[in-house]
Amino acid sequence: MQPLIARRPVGARPDPAERAAPKPKADPAPSRAAYRMQRLMLTPAYRLTLRVFLPFLIGLSAVLIYMSDADRKDAVLLGIVDLRNQIETRPEFMVKLMAIDGASAETEGDIREISQLDFPVSTFDLDLDTLRENIIGLPAVAAASVSVRQLGVLEITVTEREPALLWRRNDGIQVLDNTGIIIGELDSRTLRPDLPLIAGYGANDHVEEAMDLLRVISPLHDRLRGIVRMGERRWDIVLDGDLRIMLPAHQPVLALERAIALHDAQDVLNRDIAALDLRLAARPTLRMNAGALERWRQIKDMRVETGR
Repeated sequence: MQPLIARRPVGARPDPAERAAPKPKADPAPSRAAYRMQRLMLTPAYRLTLRVFLPFLIGLSAVLIYMSDADRKDAVLLGIVDLRNQIETRPEFMVKLMAIDGASAETEGDIREISQLDFPVSTFDLDLDTLRENIIGLPAVAAASVSVRQLGVLEITVTEREPALLWRRNDGIQVLDNTGIIIGELDSRTLRPDLPLIAGYGANDHVEEAMDLLRVISPLHDRLRGIVRMGERRWDIVLDGDLRIMLPAHQPVLALERAIALHDAQDVLNRDIAALDLRLAARPTLRMNAGALERWRQIKDMRVETGR
């Protein structure tokens, strides 16, 4: 006999004991697809692609699609150019004047000529490094600095080479500094009588030695006419009256010091001679003028006749 089962009438409320009965829990293990997706999200390359490359490709594609139209492209470019011009031409970025310090009038004119600047000009259009290199490239300029000051002034500070010698050549007279660099040209020797004169082919390559000779010959500065490079190997000191001190190719400064000492002791350079030859250090030679040689022969003949 089957047991009797009590049935709840239709519409009756459930027993509280039945409502409190626990429900079975869901399985916490993820599905296979969810597990693989979680593992994929932990991959650095996938996350980098998802966060960086994918947005970049989407943005790039949008820009390319937008710029594919010629009218839109021209409008964007014109807008960029207009914005740049508005920024570059603001008053605080404009250079209106050029100030040159430390340069002579001739050098200043050369600087203004090579700069080729049409003021006012924007600082964005100025290449200060190139301008400085062009200025230093001038023969008369030893150093230069270029900067933009307040109030729109382009300041150029120049250090010029100091003239030290005049070099006479077949095509004119060149002005040299103490390193032998040509810094100018003269039409006449009388324009710079304060500078000593050198001559001869290759004399500009031995300016340092010439300066040493000028220092030694300074006691006879009033009589000095110039220094001549002979055969690209040695020097001749030319004094007034075409008197020459012929120096050797080696140690010319020492030979000239001996000549000055000989002059101080025996007044050699004030005598009627044409040259003092010091090319042989062991045998200095005096070359007499034609008149002095004739008088010496007359005196010699008179002595011979008197001896008879």
